[in-house]
Amino acid sequence: AEQSPKAFHCHDMSECPVSGDAASPSTEEEPAGFADLSELPVEVSERRPTCLHCYRPEKVCLCPFLPADPLEVSTCLYIVQHPAEESRVLRTVPLLAACLPKGKCKVLVGRRFNEERHPELASVCKDSHTLILYPGSDAENLEELDKDFTTPPHNVIIIDGTWSQAKDIFLRNSIFRLPKQVQLNSATCSQYVIRTQPTNMCLSTLECAAVTLSIMERNQAIPEVLLRPLQALCSFQLQHGAQVHHSKEHLLKSGLYDKPMPRNKRKIKRMQKLLTNQNI
Repeated sequence: AEQSPKAFHCHDMSECPVSGDAASPSTEEEPAGFADLSELPVEVSERRPTCLHCYRPEKVCLCPFLPADPLEVSTCLYIVQHPAEESRVLRTVPLLAACLPKGKCKVLVGRRFNEERHPELASVCKDSHTLILYPGSDAENLEELDKDFTTPPHNVIIIDGTWSQAKDIFLRNSIFRLPKQVQLNSATCSQYVIRTQPTNMCLSTLECAAVTLSIMERNQAIPEVLLRPLQALCSFQLQHGAQVHHSKEHLLKSGLYDKPMPRNKRKIKRMQKLLTNQNI
């Protein structure tokens, strides 16, 4: 569910016309005011200290809301993360990783993945005990699979990014068509209310992982443990000025969508699907 990193603009000095006289050292004295400015100390902006466990700023550390001990699971998660998601302040994957044992939540950042550059991921995709969580007409409902996923342990690949980013990653990387494709059919509204989702039923990556693990591990207590830090994150942000974000579906149906309608035919079609409750 998610904007590309901020662009930093710089002026190209080669475009500025500089005469030969201006380029040579000046023999005139600089005005006194400018000379004084050169003596002022330069302030270096420092990043806020970050907790090395939850990766939140120390002043808003979420470690008190994490489980005292990592949640024991047999399933291994592979989070395929779009590069734009890595730089977001309010991302949920670090919280997910902090709740699970080391080695049970592996994050791979990128847009393109192949066997040559990502041999471990390619091997996992070829494994018959690997699932990829991505909705679609070819996906089976995970809740309806009558299978013991703990013997042997299974792997689950989850794509982390906006819907358009996730779709691009899934379609442009053939290795992701190798595992069994599954989707969640649980009618659950997202608790990640500080970020806009396309539809009312869209979940954050952490929420998807929580539901998936609860099914595969047959442990209904897992969502409560994994969602606790997410709830704390949202609560803190709302207390400090953040607004509740309704889904685009909700805004369109209630007439509250105040942005200009897209001109792109593909985006218009997507908006129409939101209004008619069709899968996007």
